[in-house]
Amino acid sequence: MIEPFRIHSVEPLRLTTVEERQRAIREAGYNLFNLHAADVLIDFLTDSGTGAMSRDQWAGIQRGDESYAGSPSWFAFLAAVQELFPFRHVIPTHQGRAAEKILFSVIGGPGKAIPNNTHFDTTRANVEFTGAEAIDLVVPEGREPAALHPFKGNMDLAALDAFLAARETGTVPAVMVTITNNSGGGQPVSLENLRGVRALCDRYGIPLYLDACRFAENAWFIREREPGQEGRAVADIVRELASLADGMTMSAKKDPLANIGGWLALDDDELAERCRNVLILTEGFPTYGGLAGRDLEAIAQGLREAVDHDYLRYRVRSTAYLGEGLARSGLPMVQPYGGHAVYVDARALLPHIPPLEYPGQALAVALYETGGIRGCEIGTVMFGRRPDGSEEPAAMDLVRLAVPRRTYTQSHVDYVVEVCAAVAARAGELRGFRIASQPPVLRHFTARFEPLS
Repeated sequence: MIEPFRIHSVEPLRLTTVEERQRAIREAGYNLFNLHAADVLIDFLTDSGTGAMSRDQWAGIQRGDESYAGSPSWFAFLAAVQELFPFRHVIPTHQGRAAEKILFSVIGGPGKAIPNNTHFDTTRANVEFTGAEAIDLVVPEGREPAALHPFKGNMDLAALDAFLAARETGTVPAVMVTITNNSGGGQPVSLENLRGVRALCDRYGIPLYLDACRFAENAWFIREREPGQEGRAVADIVRELASLADGMTMSAKKDPLANIGGWLALDDDELAERCRNVLILTEGFPTYGGLAGRDLEAIAQGLREAVDHDYLRYRVRSTAYLGEGLARSGLPMVQPYGGHAVYVDARALLPHIPPLEYPGQALAVALYETGGIRGCEIGTVMFGRRPDGSEEPAAMDLVRLAVPRRTYTQSHVDYVVEVCAAVAARAGELRGFRIASQPPVLRHFTARFEPLS
């Protein structure tokens, strides 16, 4: 494994002491989202918008045309999107959650329910904000961190069939499938499974939408793992994934390799018109959607680079390199490793910390204090609060180490492994947290914590 690129420019990193990091995280209310990025050495909080853009993307930024309506940059963006996702209507947004907000504000509402393999945080919040119910129906293996299965992101088809059969007509406005399944460990969905979801949607007369922000990584896993798919071009697999859906939401900050942007795409004319009306109210004109022309150009080029086989081979293999190093150091990991991140099973590593004392948060804080690594809790902090305000343990308590694209070197990854091994060696000393303050929704972004003695 080598990086299929050369470094063109560099950005300095600030080295800090343990004492400085302990003070910083305390002042941040033990919430890693509240840290100053300058106080972070290795930032694995998210892969969203944090990657390094290519020479050709920066060149595209120089070509950006900032006309309010009908910019040439819009048409370059539209052509690049429809080359992979040939939906008739493409509605640009400033990022993926804006596309979710538009879609669910139009199709959601009280009494409705939207099943998914696993909703991610903003998807769930945007569904529930309308009064609808967000239902997770991932296969059983997807809830077992150590279970080995090539497509742990798959929808449980039997459970989906039973769910749709039990619902009144008109109360399920759409079925969604997230590729890859971020909340479940970055796990892919197979073509066979998506065809099965499509068949059920056809039987019940319900549209199918993709949350497709990691489409290229999912397609690479299909190429590598699914019988009959070996040797296919990733771009062709992507187009087949799109052909099975009625629409999609996208964060261009993930696989499209941009620092900002997203879109909603669909084929339904009447629904597209309603969504565009919301777009104009909230995001901007339909040919820029809250983005500058230079952003549209960067996304267009990023889409071409995202399906390059040399890049994807490096991307998936380098993430697995991190996971293998952590596993050798004794950390329990979600298996197999995801394409964009590795997930540490904090509940298994810290069995002495009950889920309602947030073992994932305890581990994430310890990684930062020990080595300046910023990860993200994907567990009871993120998903434990129910719409009625009650609290219950999430299905899993994980810490996600999301690897920004084309950003860190192998020596950075080796350092992360060393820090994680040091934390694992004293896992029994770690203690849980309680929430001192929290907002009513998406609390993990801004909540403040206090350590338990």
